Amino acid sequence: MQEKFTELVEIVRRLRKECPWDKEQTNDSIKAATIEEAYEVVSAIDDKDYNELKKELGDLLLHIVFHTVIAEESNHFVIEDVIHEITSKLIRRHPHVFSDTVATTTDEIRQNWEQIKLSEGRKSVIDGLPIHMPALMRAHRMQDKAAKIGFDWPHIDDVWKKVEEELSELHTAIKSENQEDIEDEFGDVLFSLVNYARFIKVNPEDALRRTMKKFEKRFHYIEDQLELKDKKITDSTLEEMDFYWNESKKLK
Repeated sequence: MQEKFTELVEIVRRLRKECPWDKEQTNDSIKAATIEEAYEVVSAIDDKDYNELKKELGDLLLHIVFHTVIAEESNHFVIEDVIHEITSKLIRRHPHVFSDTVATTTDEIRQNWEQIKLSEGRKSVIDGLPIHMPALMRAHRMQDKAAKIGFDWPHIDDVWKKVEEELSELHTAIKSENQEDIEDEFGDVLFSLVNYARFIKVNPEDALRRTMKKFEKRFHYIEDQLELKDKKITDSTLEEMDFYWNESKKLK
């Protein structure tokens, strides 16, 4: 395994020297592609396509090596430093495995994890969430981090009451026709729903992605059925589209 990894690193180093495109790249120029590769990994997981997952993990690994080789050329760090950092972090943040700390439940482990991160120099429990992280995902992680140290609703019914309260405030804001207030209250509704999702053990990002995939499948069905009738969707009525939408819901 070590030989294969070393071979990959050497291939990337050679590409940086001999391939015009690879030579031009910077950490900035490939960062968007890195995010794209991460999402392709998630897509393969959602599809439970393990052959595709194997390929996408390889693409993501390539990006890790690529970013590191670029940094290496400017004497910032080398691949051994990257491996050392994650190895040290894993050992440091799992004292219940690698030391004599006792933690037998997931909640205890999570609390220890946050305490360790604070001891590493973090000023806040909710620090460390990338600003460019999708907002829905970031809200979920932010609430989860706060809950780990006890800042949480005592009962799920209280969380649902908060959802209803935020919906009521949104309706009031809509009546006021103040767009800034409407946006603020709509954000509060989303945030409260994300919190409720956490209580019912639903990952909101996964749930929304699943719903969008379902919508996409049903919308394509509408287009396909209209095409069979030599009609464009742009020339169809809402009633026609609703008919095929409802028909698509009966299909698995």
